[in-house]
Amino acid sequence: MLVFGPVPSRRLGRSLGINNIPAKVCSYSCVYCQLGPTTSTIVERRAFYDPADVYKEAKRRLAQVRGRGEEVDYLTFVPDGEPTLDVNLGVEIKMLKKLGVPIAVLSNASLLYRKDVREDLAEADLVSLKVDAVSKEIWSRINRPHRELDLNLLLEGCLDFAEEYGGKLITETMLIDGINYGEELDGIARYLSRLKPLKAYLAVPTRPPSEAWAKPAREEILLRAFRLLTEELGTDRVELLTGYEGNAFFPTGDPVNDLLSVTSVHPMREDAVRELLRRDNAGWEVVERLIREGKLVELKYEGHKFYIKRLR
Repeated sequence: MLVFGPVPSRRLGRSLGINNIPAKVCSYSCVYCQLGPTTSTIVERRAFYDPADVYKEAKRRLAQVRGRGEEVDYLTFVPDGEPTLDVNLGVEIKMLKKLGVPIAVLSNASLLYRKDVREDLAEADLVSLKVDAVSKEIWSRINRPHRELDLNLLLEGCLDFAEEYGGKLITETMLIDGINYGEELDGIARYLSRLKPLKAYLAVPTRPPSEAWAKPAREEILLRAFRLLTEELGTDRVELLTGYEGNAFFPTGDPVNDLLSVTSVHPMREDAVRELLRRDNAGWEVVERLIREGKLVELKYEGHKFYIKRLR
């Protein structure tokens, strides 16, 4: 499904998702990924979908949303894998700009050492870069990168992009338990002070992770990271992303398609599913049927039930 949502985003308001990468094609296999382990870890850029199809589906979906009296804040490239692996990313961004909605790209930053990737991202109105680590040991343990990637090149590429980029640059750092951060948080804070993002977000896993041990970081780690980042960037440029984003998912009147399109890239908590079904005038039997048919999976995490589309 090339377009999904809109979905509520803690960073971007109401976001219409652009899914320009097939399921689990990524340059990383992060231990906290909400979509499970990466099945195809690659670093070579390639074409996945026809940009005209991406544009056509986004235009159709946006018209559908507006037809029901709603708006979206961003068209957001937040696919099943790393969006910059798509060699047509720049073309797609330029085409989607015709729709008059700001374009955002959420990237793991792994390919920013490449000039063509930086040029493609420069077309977006907002870019979010992942900075989970600045040391090879912790980067390898958390993000599990493709063997050909080089952390130093990656970090330098991000700095080059930040210097060149004219849009809104934000960062996200995921903090998990079971990691001996030591001086890592100091290093991340110093690095972000060079990157100078408009906002630096500190996050913890809020949905079932790829690896069961990847639990949210302890409070003392979060508070230490927050203190270090605010010392470098200022209190107005650091924010914690530790809460639930809400249940404002967009209904189309087709509950099966709504559930499968959103949960293919965005696992939904039980209360969000119930609210979406209510707005779609449907009952819980829809979920039960999709589970029986093997299309939807129920998971438990941090005291909540989540539902995700079965990818294989």
